[in-house]
Amino acid sequence: MRIAFMGTPDFSCTVLKALLASPHDVVCVYSQPPRKAGRGKKVVPTPVHKLAQEAGIEVRTPVSLRSGEAQAEFAALNLDVAVVVAYGLILPKPILEAPEYGCLNLHASLLPRWRGAAPIQRAIMAGDRQTGVGVMQMAEGLDTGDVLAEATVEIQSNTTAATLHDALADIGATLMVETLNELPTGTLVPRVQNEDGVTYAKKIDKAEAVINWSMPATELSCHIRGLSPFPGCYFERDGQRIKVLNVEVADGTGTPGEVLDDTLKVACGEGALKLTMLQKAGKSPMDTKTFLNGYPLSKGEVLA
Repeated sequence: MRIAFMGTPDFSCTVLKALLASPHDVVCVYSQPPRKAGRGKKVVPTPVHKLAQEAGIEVRTPVSLRSGEAQAEFAALNLDVAVVVAYGLILPKPILEAPEYGCLNLHASLLPRWRGAAPIQRAIMAGDRQTGVGVMQMAEGLDTGDVLAEATVEIQSNTTAATLHDALADIGATLMVETLNELPTGTLVPRVQNEDGVTYAKKIDKAEAVINWSMPATELSCHIRGLSPFPGCYFERDGQRIKVLNVEVADGTGTPGEVLDDTLKVACGEGALKLTMLQKAGKSPMDTKTFLNGYPLSKGEVLA
């Protein structure tokens, strides 16, 4: 089939690579416009943009798809289907209806749970035991379309947003190719989303990254892992922000934030957390032993 791919971040690249390796023909790629990034503030194309250029595929970067000109250019591609993965632009009705089979979106949750911007992070932060990916027939609402296919993933006690991101991207890429293969056969059975189960994955606020040691250890573990590695939960010591990237729930009691032993077990509102992966500003992530060798934290110290 003739496909347009619409995506922006690394998560989208995994799906695009799978499509490029499939029998389907990706004739055009849409991505967010290049933006300034890094210390030098150089204009940098998105990960999807770079990948498409390397593959020799035309890349379009409109700031909006609401103009008649942009819609006419899209319709002129004579597409069978458009595949949308974390694109970042709202698709108006003329875009949704232009391809023969419409637009399919890969969403990183089991809809209708976690519609919206940050489904991977919110699933972990909420303590969900299971999440997944779904291929959805796009409609005009926010993640409201019928689900054509799904795959589930278990969330473990050490799962972070980074590890879940990669797992869902890999599974989602396979699921999207399989769905495209079945699409012309008419054998896919759409599932209408149950509005009773709707939850929204609002965008992550940087203020959520400040560690609140008064939370129960089990809840704080989910919160920290859900925001790892970005933006990364942190505490402050001697004017430095120290990110905590992974933890283990442990037994222990004390004043919330109190260091309980030399393995960096820290008391919470209920129970304790062992900090297993940390990162100082400008440094690479490091395990507890490596961190303490260069930055000792004493038993009895209370972290802010």
